[in-house]
Amino acid sequence: MAQPQVIVIGNEKGGAGKSTLAIHIVTGLLHAGKKVAIIDLDLRQRSMERFFSNRAAWTAANGHDLPLPIVPDMGDGKALAKADEAEQLARFDAAYAEAQVADIILIDTPGGDTALSRAAHGRADQIVTPMNDSFVDFDLLGEVDPVTLELKKPSIYSESVWEARKHRAITEGRQVTIDWIVVTNRLAVAEARNRRRLEERMKKLAKRVGFRVGPGLRDRVIYRELFPFGLTVADLSNDIRPVSVSLAHVAARQEMRNLMQAMGLDDVTGGALAPLDAAAA
Repeated sequence: MAQPQVIVIGNEKGGAGKSTLAIHIVTGLLHAGKKVAIIDLDLRQRSMERFFSNRAAWTAANGHDLPLPIVPDMGDGKALAKADEAEQLARFDAAYAEAQVADIILIDTPGGDTALSRAAHGRADQIVTPMNDSFVDFDLLGEVDPVTLELKKPSIYSESVWEARKHRAITEGRQVTIDWIVVTNRLAVAEARNRRRLEERMKKLAKRVGFRVGPGLRDRVIYRELFPFGLTVADLSNDIRPVSVSLAHVAARQEMRNLMQAMGLDDVTGGALAPLDAAAA
């Protein structure tokens, strides 16, 4: 029996947009007909899990039929957050085993270095790391000289991914390649010189520690205003339009396509992820 592909959304810094990225990847996969299981390891917030709970409630109330992921039972998140590491890891192992019926398992990890996050990274086939467009976020990936801004060495999260790769190699007894892609998320209008500096350091660090740089999602209102309904731009259609569709939503759909293509999910980018009809927008 084929093993499911495991995608981990990871970054040890909070506020980088991990959950936003996760829900959009999952909905894109669902619309492509993939059987997806989700595991939300941000035990206190559970943003991804709450999103799909909202999705089920909204579709039922409005008479629509939208695909939903498999959600293995992790129990009460707040109670589990107070439990010891052994119990947390046992719950994760049980949820992971339950998720094996899926084609793809997507795991959303919390900000910070936790036992659960390390366990998830150690099982990843692909790690997707969102990063805000600033040196504040880059500091978790690489350390730069404060005078010259030249790259000095990999930083704490890069070391965590290295440990995950090493763990996979040891446990599986073979050389394992974890595909790591860093996406520039929540892009906003920024001073061109600062962005150019950041991009140059990203390219250098990518070669040094082994990640690819891909496109993320801009800081768009549409991503936030669809969240309460449990919807993304992948769900918008002639029948499903809880908000007025504009040309900005057409661009947002294209952003999703670009992200999925960068992840190597080329079979997902047709069908429901085809661009919205601009004439209907």
